[in-house]
Amino acid sequence: MSMIRDLRAAVRPALRKDSVSYSSYDTTRDPRAASAVVDCAVYRDGRRVSRDEALTPHEAMLQVRRDGGFAWIGLHEPTEAEFAGIAAEFGLHPLAVEDAVHAHQRPKLERYDDTLFTVFKTIHYVEHAELTATSEVVETGEVMCFTGRDFFITVRHGGHGSLRTLRRRLQDEPELLAKGPSAVLHGIADHIVDGYLAVADAMQVDIDDVENEVFAVTGKGVSRGVDAGRIYQLKREVLEFKRAVQPLLRPMQLLSERPMRLVDPDIQKYFRDVADHLARVQEQVLGFDELLNSILQANLAQAAVAQNEDMRKITSWAAIIAVPTAVCGVYGMNFDHMPELHWRYGYPMVLGLIGVVCYTIHRTLKRNGWL
Repeated sequence: MSMIRDLRAAVRPALRKDSVSYSSYDTTRDPRAASAVVDCAVYRDGRRVSRDEALTPHEAMLQVRRDGGFAWIGLHEPTEAEFAGIAAEFGLHPLAVEDAVHAHQRPKLERYDDTLFTVFKTIHYVEHAELTATSEVVETGEVMCFTGRDFFITVRHGGHGSLRTLRRRLQDEPELLAKGPSAVLHGIADHIVDGYLAVADAMQVDIDDVENEVFAVTGKGVSRGVDAGRIYQLKREVLEFKRAVQPLLRPMQLLSERPMRLVDPDIQKYFRDVADHLARVQEQVLGFDELLNSILQANLAQAAVAQNEDMRKITSWAAIIAVPTAVCGVYGMNFDHMPELHWRYGYPMVLGLIGVVCYTIHRTLKRNGWL
């Protein structure tokens, strides 16, 4: 279990390593440009061989076929031309190659002959000082993994989710890497799912802040609500998170429950831990979605209540003002024969009557909560 705990370290952003040009894999690329191959190494008995030597994928496979072990090749956003030679070298299925190059895939696990193709969605929490209606809360990327008998290929899309630190940590666990490519697959799955947990905790803070604002009690009573656009934007980001988490649960369950030739039996049981963590994240995300629905409805209800209170106040004052308006309207008709027109006390009596009626209406409405 200490081995599993060591794998759960947050990956810090790392600069992309420039590799030498591999013209055999991309004859159209400018030789001065950086290669899509971020790292290429051979591992034998759990240890990296030729650590300081820059290998091409072809050279790595020659070493593997001659001396044993497995090759781990990492690529970042390769073009079709850059990936074509590697796909031919390792016999990758064209459908999987197309998915890896063009990205925008759902998390999934597929088997092509003697290769497992796995797609993971990476989630990065975007720090922000204040949540607004246009705030970006999460950024998504993708990591595609090709797991073979003697090779492991990662294709990463997006500006975050570097696997460099994870590779170094795995290299510090030779007894784990000695299990072969399936150990790397588990390490990546565990690392990505642990990243989900961190993002879920950060999003919980944002949701709590919005919830507190919606249900905050001010000096004048219940809050009149917050900008619904903020809640809706947060709900959209939760939906993006949900799309990354929910489809991945079934593949992790398959890796933990169904025996596979390319997955070492000793590694398979560790996928259960990943599946458990993923199920926990899924429950959190579903809970976020339901909670935001309730918050949005409560916010709209508060806005409706506030509008109703405003309308009651407007109606109450209109009723009070209607009394002098009606009296003055009657006496403003200027008929010759009207009672009290020439009475000495007519004017003060009418004013007093207006005052008494308006005061009575005001007291009644205030006692009933309309004012």
